[in-house]
This record gives sequence, C-alpha cells and structure tokens, in this order.
Amino acid sequence: MTKSVVIIGGGIAGLASAALLARDGYQVTLLEKHKEVGGRAGSWEKDGFRFDTGPSWYLMPEVFDHFYKLMGTSSDEQLKLAKLNPGYRVLFEEDGVYPATPVDVLDNREDNLELFEKLEPGSRPAMERYLDSAKDTYEMAKKRFLYTSFEKYGPLMRADVLRRTPKLAKLLQESLHKFASRHVSDPRLQQILGYPAVFLGSSPFITPSMYHLMSYLDLEDGVLYAQGGFNRVIESIRDIAVAEGVNLIPEANVSKILTVVNPAGHKTKAKAAGVEYTKGKSKTVTTLAADIVVSAADLHFTETELLPESLQTYGESYWEKKVSGPSAVLVYLGVKGEVPELEHHTLFFTNDWDEDFKKIFGEEASVPSPANIYVCKPSATDASVAPKGDTNLFILVPIPADVTIGQGGIDGKGSKQVEAIANNAIDQIAVWTGVPDLAKRITVRRTVGPADFANDLNSWKGGALGPSHILSQSAFFRSGNISKKVEDLYYTGGTTIPGIGLPMCLISAEILVKRLRGDTTTEPLPEPLFPTVDKTA
Repeated sequence: MTKSVVIIGGGIAGLASAALLARDGYQVTLLEKHKEVGGRAGSWEKDGFRFDTGPSWYLMPEVFDHFYKLMGTSSDEQLKLAKLNPGYRVLFEEDGVYPATPVDVLDNREDNLELFEKLEPGSRPAMERYLDSAKDTYEMAKKRFLYTSFEKYGPLMRADVLRRTPKLAKLLQESLHKFASRHVSDPRLQQILGYPAVFLGSSPFITPSMYHLMSYLDLEDGVLYAQGGFNRVIESIRDIAVAEGVNLIPEANVSKILTVVNPAGHKTKAKAAGVEYTKGKSKTVTTLAADIVVSAADLHFTETELLPESLQTYGESYWEKKVSGPSAVLVYLGVKGEVPELEHHTLFFTNDWDEDFKKIFGEEASVPSPANIYVCKPSATDASVAPKGDTNLFILVPIPADVTIGQGGIDGKGSKQVEAIANNAIDQIAVWTGVPDLAKRITVRRTVGPADFANDLNSWKGGALGPSHILSQSAFFRSGNISKKVEDLYYTGGTTIPGIGLPMCLISAEILVKRLRGDTTTEPLPEPLFPTVDKTA
C-alpha cells in the first residue's frame, strides 16, 4: 500500500512539503487551521486594497526556482518577476533634520560600491572584500549547510569546507555588527550591513558574522517582486500541490498527534499513527490515521501541545533556554493618493541602533520609540494591490516577543499598546518623509500584534518569525526536523532547520524529503524530482 502522510499546517513549508511528498509517491493530506492557506504569508483585502499579511522581500530567487523545477515547472512559468531598482530606500535619523535625505540601495554590486564610496570615501576596497566574502559564504552555505538534515556529519567533511574552516570559525565567533564595523566606519553603512539580521529574527549584535552572506542578496543579487505579491506565490504552490493529488482540508484544527507504543527494544518509545482534529466550529473530533505525521506548525506548539510530555523531544525545559526572535506590530494601511516619498521598500534607522536592539532582546524588554521600522509600498510596483491613484502601505515595527502587548484590530480597535505603537510609527513616517497629512489620508487600517501571532499561528511567545538565529540556534545547533521519541514524526518550517524565511521554508520541505529517503547529501536534489522507490509495491 502507498504510505499515507498527514501534514499539519498550510503555510509555505506545509504546502511545499505536501507537494514534494505527493510527487515522491506518498498519499498526502494537509490540514490547515484557517479557511485559506498561507500562514504568515497570507492575504487580506478591504475596499479595493489587497495586503500581503507577512513576508514581502523576494530574495534567493534561485531557491524558489529550484523548488518549482523539482515540481516540473519554473519561476518563469508560475510568476511574473520584476527586479526592483532601487532595491530599497533608507532614511536615517542622523541630526533630526527632516525630511530625511534618502539613501537608495540599488540593484547591482557596482552601483552599490559607488554608493558606499560616496557615503564613506575610501571604503571601496574593504567593501569589495566584504561582498566577495559574502558571496563565497553564501554559495558555500547553499552547497553544504542549507540542504542537509545534519543526520550525518561525514558529508560535511569535504575539501571545500575543510579549506574554509579557519575562516568559518572566525565568522562564527564574531558578531555581524563587529565584522561590518571592521570594513566600514560610517554608522549609516554599518546599519545597512547589519539590518539583514532582522530577517533572521535577530540583532546584528548577537548574530554571527557568518550571516554577512545576506549582504550578497541585497547589495549584489538584487531584490525581486512577484506580481500579485507573495499571495501569488502561495497560490501557485497550493495549485501545484493539489495537482499532485494532495487532499487539502481547510478549517481543520489539530488537537493531538496520535501515537502507538513501539515494541520493547525499539529505538523510540512510540510511533506516529495520525492526528485528531475538529472541523470549523464543530466540536466533533475526527481521527485521521496516517503512516507518517509531519508538522509544519510552530515547533514549540507541536511539541508542548500536541504530544504528551513523555514523548516531547523539545519540551518546555528546552524552550526555557532558547531565544525568540522579535515579535512585531504590523500595520496595513490604505492611503488616499500617492506617497512618492516612499519606495517599494523603505527602512527607517534611528541613532540609538544598539540600544533599540537591547530593548527588544534584553532581559528587561521594552518597545523602542522612535523605532527602526520597515515600510512596504507594493502599489509602487503592482497596480492590483490598490485602487488607481491610491497607496498600499505595510508597516512592520519590531518589538519584544511578549503576548501581553496585545492584539491588533481594524480601524484602531486593537489593544491600547498595539494601536499606540502603530500611531507612533505612522507619525514617524510622516515626519521623516515630510508627508504631514499622511494620517488624515488613511481610509483603511488594520493592525496585528503579538497576541495575534500566538492565537492565529500558535507562535511561541507571540514571536513574528521563530527562534532567533544566534549561534546556538543556527545550522546543526537548531532544532532538528525529526522527533527523537516518536518514530515517523517529522518537522518542517521556520522553527526547525534550516531556519527563518520563505526560501528557508522551501528548503526545509526538501530536507524532509531527503530525510525520508535516507539521503544525507548536502546538495539540493536533482531537478525534476522523481520517486526513488515504488511505494505502491
């Protein structure tokens, strides 16, 4: 009989896992808590405005294309991609004179080297070395560290890795901020080089400088945009999964992972046997048997809520020692008229860079004000996301992972602190860009807070991203993708290996396939994906 798989969670990792496993010969059922799939990469519409509810930076395009090619298609066939130029704009607090002078990061290496040279004369040679190192480290990571389950370390002991061991060791021991500061002295440039740590749910002051590889992505490789936003990306993967035969069940709230006791002498205490879930508002519990269970849900939730304590590989004691990435207040705004002062992506950086990150990640956490915020204006590139002549804005304010900060709401009806953070961000954008009537032109408003991440996504501590990519939570130190106590229980998504971000989630789905195949190689799978065995035999 064909082996059956049930997947918990229809975010990008769950959808990609379902598609790949179905193509590899499994009978796959995917259970999604909400009416629509997407998870963090969801969509919300009101009054002609359509918002991506989470991720908005299309980086590592080759990872997306590789996934599509595994499924027998390609990015070109599925998406309409545009390269942004500038890739993003940065506004700095500096001397507090507003509107702030914009710095536009462009779409290629040469122009960005010239930009850095203009802002810090004499920086070009050091920045050439920085970007050379970033590219080399990125390519090495893709080839040896991202597409592996770390089930065995032998495949890592290759000449190209061993040759770089002294360099890699230094990069792991030094913070990203310190590494960047050894190459440029201008605080503005240090901030540009350090900000990618936020994509990793971390701070440049606690993130290993190994992750300077991220600068290759934005300063050399460039930032893309898929028409229709990430909503279109999710739609394409969902359609591919369904075409492969995946049975997708929405409004299925999983309450328990079922197990059976393994025989004495077995390496694990139990074996996964399926799940229990309720459908919609019904209280009737449905049992779904399966040979294999895969959770693409938050790992903390999966382990501590869906399994008994005796079968938890990553129980509460494990999480007590871990560092969460930040949470966020998200603000979706429909604005009457244009806001040309903002680019598709705009970053706002304060002078209290170090202190702001300490407030988010420190023991006595608090919300920075003014904050280092991110604003996306997809209507600059995509006419479908706003009524003609109007502006679609998405604001992200990084804050501590703390559910007591509250939840968001529509038209200012969220928790008091969440709405205050949103108001401060709107005021900050208006002042720094020189658009004093911004707040008066808002016709659509919705906020999201830490409690929403916890309630809607079962996110640990109400975090927006997952466990931070500090050294002890990166690569082979990160939570693995297999239960050590329950046979045939696997994990995928941003809370396991390789980590945070949509490209990482696609890779995690591929690592799952490799784990099930017993494939311990470090390279991506050959394209397209073909079953290795006949699972109907």
